[in-house]
Amino acid sequence: MAVAKFEQIAKQFDERVRKIVWCTFTSVDTAGRPFSRILHPIWEGPVGWIATGRQTLKTKHLAKNGHVALCYWTPEHDTVIAQCRAEWADDAATKQRIWNLLKNTPEPVGYDPNQFWKGGVTDPTYGVLKLTPRRIELWSVQELAAGKRPLLWQA
Repeated sequence: MAVAKFEQIAKQFDERVRKIVWCTFTSVDTAGRPFSRILHPIWEGPVGWIATGRQTLKTKHLAKNGHVALCYWTPEHDTVIAQCRAEWADDAATKQRIWNLLKNTPEPVGYDPNQFWKGGVTDPTYGVLKLTPRRIELWSVQELAAGKRPLLWQA
């Protein structure tokens, strides 16, 4: 079922991404092939943030194609699929804000980023990706079996 506003799926979206935490993040490599890895976004409404290494394959992939797909899944088959535009947020204020957001959000969604970036927020390997969804789909196998359509929001 298509919805017009993100707010119509916000509660269910937030519950699922907070419960599942880790997602499969797929970018497009420099040869045009899908490349997946597991990442840990944190969401503020419809905008996602990922603290991640700045000198990684993701940097090369996103320089050529900033479109990514995220998939969250539970063994009960509750799913969130997000098609997003990913871009590096390299300004100091955003990097500090996301560092603090991760550090001050309770686990398992939050964590201490200093575990990965010993140099703190100015560590040159610390990067922040901003995820801007163009499409989010929520579905579960139970709902599909009952004849319900997936919830679909498009920006």
